[in-house]
Amino acid sequence: MSSTETPPVTPVAEDRTVAILAYITLIGFIIAIVMHSSKKTALGAFHLRQVLGLFVTGVAFGLSVIVLAFIPILGWLAILLGWLSLLALVIMGLIAAASGQMKPVPVLGEKYQKWFANAFN
Repeated sequence: MSSTETPPVTPVAEDRTVAILAYITLIGFIIAIVMHSSKKTALGAFHLRQVLGLFVTGVAFGLSVIVLAFIPILGWLAILLGWLSLLALVIMGLIAAASGQMKPVPVLGEKYQKWFANAFN
């Protein structure tokens, strides 16, 4: 590494704490918001927006379950696959948060950043 190159910035432990807490239950999300409000960081804001998007997606899917529940077998399978997919996205986001990466969740992660761009700044 030459003297002109700067080393990669590693997030402070508190930054990662906010990012990780956001993924762990609704109470963890609320605690992360409170922690983030006292010390705003890019990593914390990024993952708070990701979790907010996942929460909104979960609520929307939860409302569609009302209709899908009345469709035997195929509807029930769609419900199971939907919840498992959402769980997989949460786990992927949690892994990115734990490693200090600002990596969006697949499929909708970039959209969450656009939709909630003004949140948590």
